[in-house]
Amino acid sequence: MEKVNLAEKFGLFNDYCNPRIIGELNGQHVKVVKLKGEFVWHSHEHEDELFLVVKGKLNMELRDKTVTLNEGEFFIVPRKVEHKPVADEEVHILLFEPATTVNTGDVQNELTRITLEKI
Repeated sequence: MEKVNLAEKFGLFNDYCNPRIIGELNGQHVKVVKLKGEFVWHSHEHEDELFLVVKGKLNMELRDKTVTLNEGEFFIVPRKVEHKPVADEEVHILLFEPATTVNTGDVQNELTRITLEKI
C-alpha cells in the first residue's frame, strides 16, 4: 500500500490517447491518460466510464449535447452511450472503469490499446 501522486504519474509519459494503469480495486482500473485533439466516436457495451479532469479542459461530445469538464470536474458516461472526448489543448484525465474496458470500446483502430502499461 503506497500513496499515489498524480502529478508524478502524469510526468512519466508524454504521448496522447495511451492510458496507463496506476491502481486497481474491486475489478476496476484507475488509469491516467493525456489527450489532445479529437478521439473517436465509440461506446462500451458493458462498462460505464468515469472521466475526472486533473488538468486542462475536456469536451465530452455526446450525440445530443457537449459536456465541458474543467479541472476538478468529472463525468460518468453510462454503458452503451456513444461519446467522443475532445481536447483543444492537452488535458490530463483520471479514469475509473472496469478492468475489461478497452479505450476505443466498440471501435478497433490505431488508437485501440488492448494491453496497458502499469506505472
